[in-house]
Amino acid sequence: MLRFFSFPILTNRQALIFPEVMRLKHLWGPEGEVNRGKMPPSGLCNNTRTKSSRYMLVLALLFTFPAQAQQALSLVEVIELALSQSAVAQQAQTSRETSYWRWRTYRAAYLPQLGLQGIIPEFSRNIAPVIQPDGTTEFRAVRINNSNLAVTMSQNIGLTGGQIFVSSDVQRFDDFDRGQRRYNTTPVIVGLSQPIGGYNVLYWARRIEPLRYEEARRQFVVQRENIAQRVTELYFDVLQQQVNAEVAGQNVQANEEMLRTSRERYQLGRLSQNDLLQLEGNVLTARRNRGRAVLDAQNAALELQNYTSVGGATVALLVPPPPAQLVVAPEQALNLARQNRSEMLTYQRQLLQADSSMAGAKGTTGLRASLTANLGYVNRSDRFVESYQDPQNQQQVRLAFSMPLVDWGRQKSIIKTAELTRQQLQRNVQQNQATFEQTVLAQAAQLSTLSDQLALAARADTLAQRRYAIARATYQVGRYSLTDLNIALAEKDQARRAYILALRDGWVAYYRLRALTLYDFERQRPLMATR
Repeated sequence: MLRFFSFPILTNRQALIFPEVMRLKHLWGPEGEVNRGKMPPSGLCNNTRTKSSRYMLVLALLFTFPAQAQQALSLVEVIELALSQSAVAQQAQTSRETSYWRWRTYRAAYLPQLGLQGIIPEFSRNIAPVIQPDGTTEFRAVRINNSNLAVTMSQNIGLTGGQIFVSSDVQRFDDFDRGQRRYNTTPVIVGLSQPIGGYNVLYWARRIEPLRYEEARRQFVVQRENIAQRVTELYFDVLQQQVNAEVAGQNVQANEEMLRTSRERYQLGRLSQNDLLQLEGNVLTARRNRGRAVLDAQNAALELQNYTSVGGATVALLVPPPPAQLVVAPEQALNLARQNRSEMLTYQRQLLQADSSMAGAKGTTGLRASLTANLGYVNRSDRFVESYQDPQNQQQVRLAFSMPLVDWGRQKSIIKTAELTRQQLQRNVQQNQATFEQTVLAQAAQLSTLSDQLALAARADTLAQRRYAIARATYQVGRYSLTDLNIALAEKDQARRAYILALRDGWVAYYRLRALTLYDFERQRPLMATR
């Protein structure tokens, strides 16, 4: 079943059909309604060939784009659809989840860890060297098994980079040739492992990783706002191209109507043949422009569909009003950007990472030491139960160190390289921060300018529409030249395109400022609170 759709954008600025092709203006009724089942108005064509060609074009377009259930969507609704189902939005969501689980991994490093370790069994049957009491070695066939099982609870110490642990383990030895079995148990042992003078990974992770996670959360909102900005651009591309197709369809109808009346005037001797030929050329040009505009509208609609992943149903795109707040003080925008944008955290994190690299350079050169200490109970027996009775004290302390004596300036070179890298990074951060702040200030100032431009474009569009209506009526009574009428027509078309373009620039600038500040100016709250 074929259906026709109307496009009242040029009369009330309400809707455009997407992705249906722009229907030809001569299919409309006098009030914008569709002439269902009616032939075009008489006089639009003077021969059967022209009329047949027009209907073949209409039918070809209709069969190419079958009518479906129509749905009207606003700009905000299309943005929400893109944020919920587009491939770009899903990629942003995946990046956010990856950052979350990376942060969870970091958090887990500061929580107690409980583990079970063991070797069950470790059986061996071979010929092994056995040292005798007199110092000689004999090779004997052995069949033995060693098994051990341990439970350990450990806790990292973020401040010092060390670790404390509590452990309990049991070992069992079996000599199958001699029928012997031995148990060695450690009911409980408490220990400390502490590096001295080295690089403290835990300390720097505690300072950097929370910033990285918060940075990722804000970056996710930035990505969503960038998606909204891109959807806005594509949305208005569709509107712009369909306005062009709408204008082209109206121009075809207007030129054909003028050609009809001009032929009557020519037959009465009130119009020159040169003007009549010019009008016929205008009709051909208008039809050619209409075909090109229809194709451009289809391509723009397809690009929007591909980006937003909106299905193939017929959708009416509502022409949005200007943004609610097109004037934002530059200083206010800058303060909001400093509070909310991820770049502020990025700069802070980068400087901390440079400090971390400095600490790493110093910690991996020079004196390095490690202290290990533990105390607990230990026992051995031929029976498992008896190995836990009357355990003996056990203590162990170990201090290991290493220090280069001659490194030919290697330590100094590593530290100096880290210092210079940090200085360069600090200069880059200062430059990037200044550039970002200038971008925010310029965008806020541009938004204010675009507000004025949009008001002027809307007024110019209204005046151009009225002027063309007057010029057309005046021409039909023979009191206006064809040249002046063509000028009025061109100005009308240009004014309509300029209005849609100004509306596009205003909305794109609005969403760009939202992305730069992460602030919802309409609801007066940070975007982080709504994501």
